[in-house]
Amino acid sequence: MTGIEGPITAARAWAADDPDPATREELEALIAGAEAGYDDAVHELADAFRGMLQFGTAGLRGKLGAGPNRMNRAVVIRAAAGLARYLTDSLVELGIDGPARVAIGYDARHGSHEFATDTAAVMTAAGHHAMVLPSALPTPVLAYITRSLDADAGVMVTASHNPPQDNGYKVYLGGRVVADEGQGAQIVPPHDAGIAARIAEVESVESVPRAESGWESLDMTVLARYVSEVASLVGMPPADGSRDDVRIVLTPLHGVGGGTVEATLSTAGFTDLHTVRQQAAPDPDFPTVDFPNPEEPGAIDLSLALAEEVGADVVIANDPDADRCAVATDIDGRWQMLHGDVVGALLGERIASRGGFPEGSVLANSIVSSQMLGRIAAAHGLSHAHTLTGFKWIAREPGLVFGYEEALGYCVAPDLVRDKDGISAAVMIADYVAELKASGRTLADAIDDLSRAYGVHLTRQVSARFTDIAQIPALMSELLASPPEALAGSPVTATDDMNEGFHGLPATNGLHLATESGARVIIRPSGTEPKVKAYLEVIEQPSDAVEDARLRAEDAMDALEADIRSLLGV
Repeated sequence: MTGIEGPITAARAWAADDPDPATREELEALIAGAEAGYDDAVHELADAFRGMLQFGTAGLRGKLGAGPNRMNRAVVIRAAAGLARYLTDSLVELGIDGPARVAIGYDARHGSHEFATDTAAVMTAAGHHAMVLPSALPTPVLAYITRSLDADAGVMVTASHNPPQDNGYKVYLGGRVVADEGQGAQIVPPHDAGIAARIAEVESVESVPRAESGWESLDMTVLARYVSEVASLVGMPPADGSRDDVRIVLTPLHGVGGGTVEATLSTAGFTDLHTVRQQAAPDPDFPTVDFPNPEEPGAIDLSLALAEEVGADVVIANDPDADRCAVATDIDGRWQMLHGDVVGALLGERIASRGGFPEGSVLANSIVSSQMLGRIAAAHGLSHAHTLTGFKWIAREPGLVFGYEEALGYCVAPDLVRDKDGISAAVMIADYVAELKASGRTLADAIDDLSRAYGVHLTRQVSARFTDIAQIPALMSELLASPPEALAGSPVTATDDMNEGFHGLPATNGLHLATESGARVIIRPSGTEPKVKAYLEVIEQPSDAVEDARLRAEDAMDALEADIRSLLGV
């Protein structure tokens, strides 16, 4: 029992203030188990009361369960109260006397609808105008509504592609609170700290007023507007019926994107759609996948099998809240999922080639993504920008016309959605496939075109996972103090401590390495997992056949990966 008395006392106080009977009962059972000396109960109780789940630039995200270090109604009510206070204070500072407009959305995960309702109840009681989406819908729809309704804030209850035991709380600011390029984007400093400070001031859940009604329930016309505007990105269906001729396999991975993706593609003229039946309906337990992330091995196996069965032209997979988009295509007789950098380059080239952009228009990607987008921008007379990792930064880039990050996130229409949007990306890819097919070509041919024009850019990621998170800063300190002198047999020509800033970016914990051969490596701790991640890139100019250059790039990458694995101890 040594050391558990504090968590037991805190648990009793928390349970007395918990508005949810289910989590109260969970706590009472844990308290009884801990008092009886059961190790599992002692460990779980200690972890649940390790501290308050921290509110940051990603909002909240964590394991569902009872206690302050979990996602539950008590934590969400406190978060909503802090956000409501922040909105009130922000409007007062601007000299505005009146309620904030707050759009609220939710996915189909366990607890999401309840958390959204609690948020609406808190906002209404605080005097704000809460507008709740009509059903469980994708994150990009909430981001779109935040901008289209000129909301001062948007709240999306989702854990995106996290495992089923998690949930989260994502916050956007816009309207009158944020009026610059970040209007309608996810929060960044100092807003995150300001909201967190107000949350910390909440004394108890009981002290937070909650209305029983009075918020606005939006109808399905908001979804219809989103579908219509996203479909219009590719224009009216051509008279030749080329879009009807594209066979598309879809999977929402048990998430909330299925119906919206199908409706949007159909509105754009794509009618030959085949959704993976086993993964079509929202299911918070994600029964057919180990991890509901299209990047994870095996996650899109069912869609690849269906593509073989029906003779598809392309596979499009969304993560559970549909803000990410994975693309697979047949290359040399084998279905392969394309790396996020490849899809980012395809979309970047397609958008940039349209031309007619005003001066100062920008293509942007995260610093850990491929350098090819910079070459694409230069070739089309556009500016290019690297940003810190995360769409909260990409979406804020002035003059943005397209942005992406290698983790399957793409912003193809920043005027509609200031965030990654897997649905608009799906429509753009489908349109590209239709155009290529009409001329007897495929995405594989388009990828070869990019390689000929800009060089073969091969990217890969290596991760080192740690059970003791204290090892992560120690490893980073060691790498920064003693960086390698050579990688893959080539001298290291640039060593940049990203804590001191890099490419004009704010300081961030990371190490950038470049070699004489043109290879690049960025090593940084993960922001969401106990990992150190290394982002590798090699570039080969195709002086001969593209395939030969690709083979040289593979050999160079294998050698680079071996050295990086040795550096990270994996």
